Amino acid sequence: MMKKVLTFIMAGGKGERLWPLTKDRTKPAVPFGGIYRIIDFTLSNCINSGLRRVYILTQYKSASLHRHIRLGWNIMSSELGEYIEILPAQQRVSETWYLGTADAIYQNLYTLEMDKPDEVLILAGDHVYKMNYYTMIDFHRYMNADLTVSVVEVNKDQSNQLGVVEVDDKGKLIGFQEKPSDPKTIPGNQTHICASMGIYIFKHGVLEEELHEDSKRQNSSHDFGKDIIPQMLKKKRNIAVFNFSQRSRKEGNHWRDIGTMDAYYEANMDLVRVDPTFNLYEKDWPIRTYQEQFPPAKTVFSGDETTGRVGLFLDSLVAGGCIISGGRVQRSILSPNVRVNSFCEIYDSILMEGVNVGRYAKIKRAIIDKDVNIPPGMVIGYNPDEDKKRFEISKSGIVVVAKGTEIK
Repeated sequence: MMKKVLTFIMAGGKGERLWPLTKDRTKPAVPFGGIYRIIDFTLSNCINSGLRRVYILTQYKSASLHRHIRLGWNIMSSELGEYIEILPAQQRVSETWYLGTADAIYQNLYTLEMDKPDEVLILAGDHVYKMNYYTMIDFHRYMNADLTVSVVEVNKDQSNQLGVVEVDDKGKLIGFQEKPSDPKTIPGNQTHICASMGIYIFKHGVLEEELHEDSKRQNSSHDFGKDIIPQMLKKKRNIAVFNFSQRSRKEGNHWRDIGTMDAYYEANMDLVRVDPTFNLYEKDWPIRTYQEQFPPAKTVFSGDETTGRVGLFLDSLVAGGCIISGGRVQRSILSPNVRVNSFCEIYDSILMEGVNVGRYAKIKRAIIDKDVNIPPGMVIGYNPDEDKKRFEISKSGIVVVAKGTEIK
């Protein structure tokens, strides 16, 4: 039955709140957890859910993402009608690029004409989560809904960053607020809201009709949350709400917002805990990615009483190709080919591919993007005033060093 579902992954967002990690790449291509890209979690959910017809819509600084998909996700059998294909903005129906989430699908309606699905599943490619989409699709069919919106229960303090859904006692959507300052809370729970996850299932015919109508509206921003859902509410369409939080408590699923630098950092740091919220080691729900062939991670120097030169890592994720040469790494995540030289100290940090840390350097609560050379004796994360002169600092004080930064 999953062959009747066509999947679109929205992967063209700028991810401005993750700057400078998105300086050279779109948000779904940002590295996560040492060896993954953010989009790997959505794609892995698709594969694990039995979805085999997937389009990825790209636009903003997409070269890195395209390369990752080409090298790591060319796994489908075209003979069986399976595919993961990239659809960049092509100006197929006008002289504009994708104007919004709804317009991105509208400009690719020709794919629906070719594939003729019963339902269309629309996903965000910039969240880290585990979800069996089949459960939601089954719910959508049971409700005989024109549209089903997946929601997650979050603290109402986050409402100004999310679309907020109002639900009746029958599980139907009766109101939608886009990033409200005074949101509608969950009945009986005044501290939490139902936030849209940007995951939608449409009946094929309903989606086409709504997109054609929206394309003719002069004042539309062509967005599902801001325009399509409110218009469907006015028409009294049958819109069901799939409560992911309630299901996840039963099924062990997980969703993590990484829309800000602090949220991104905390989601990564959760992975090195003894009992992380998101378990990368579940054999029945593997997370796929593309990895180049690197030798195993290596520690060098076991120390002696006079120098204290010890290469070790504790409570950390360390990818292949890394060499910890007489330095200490603790509660940190190292992507491939990171070199930590003698007498270094690295705590609570994320070091991406190709980072080289010179001798006697000290790094704490920092994110170091790709191909950065940390000079010997450099100190990062210990003096906020000095760090602000050279690097980006998050609200909670995380130091972010942009890709390829030359530090003198």
